[in-house]
Amino acid sequence: MHTWHWHNWEGLPYLTCNLLESWPHGFFTQQFWPRPPHELTKVLQPQALAYRLQQVHGNTVLTPQEVDIQLSTGENNLALADGLISEQPLQAVWVASADCTPVLIGDVKIGQVAALHAGWRGTAAKIVPQAIQRMQSQGSKLEDLRIAMGPAIAGEVYQVSVEVAAEIGNTIIPHNDPQKIITALHDLPDSPLFADTEPGKVRLDVRRVNALQLEQLGISVEQIAIAPYCTYQTPEHFFSYRREKEKKVQWSGIVSAGK
Repeated sequence: MHTWHWHNWEGLPYLTCNLLESWPHGFFTQQFWPRPPHELTKVLQPQALAYRLQQVHGNTVLTPQEVDIQLSTGENNLALADGLISEQPLQAVWVASADCTPVLIGDVKIGQVAALHAGWRGTAAKIVPQAIQRMQSQGSKLEDLRIAMGPAIAGEVYQVSVEVAAEIGNTIIPHNDPQKIITALHDLPDSPLFADTEPGKVRLDVRRVNALQLEQLGISVEQIAIAPYCTYQTPEHFFSYRREKEKKVQWSGIVSAGK
């Protein structure tokens, strides 16, 4: 069983996962708001350089070098993407989330890490498998990866349309008939779908879908940890866009070990 631990920094709580114990990392709570990633990096590893993105609910994954190149063109203050991968030492990669899933990945052999923002759109676009493919192209082997999904909205309270559920479900059960996808998802052991009383709606566990995508890649369940916290149902620690309709976030980050 994967264990999650609460830590305190100057009286403020953040979470870590034992799967990622090889790297300084944290799933930070709303208590740290509005501190930016370069300040939060000091909590994890003061020597590291912080990298963050302007998240756009897609599946683009960049390296810090690519971020620097994008920024040097001078068009935006932040690079547009939803994932960062670092293979250099002392780079802290960060993602922001309110109900979407923050995913931190580390490679125990070569030390490279990733931070990903997987909302329903990113999940439908397979951002986590995309990132893992990129990590493999940079020398990672699947069995060396450790993946932790942080606090996010839980399936039992996340209502979506049947169309959205089918679009996401299509990533694990490819079919052109949305109803067949929904039926097949319902039939899965430990299904990511829950019934909803409203017609045309279901409840969806996005983190579970990401875990199923990973399992289809050949990653074992022992390599995956899902935080036992729902942002919507834990107002004392986490912002939830669904609950508050406010554009506030909590940050999750991990510092690379490098080769």
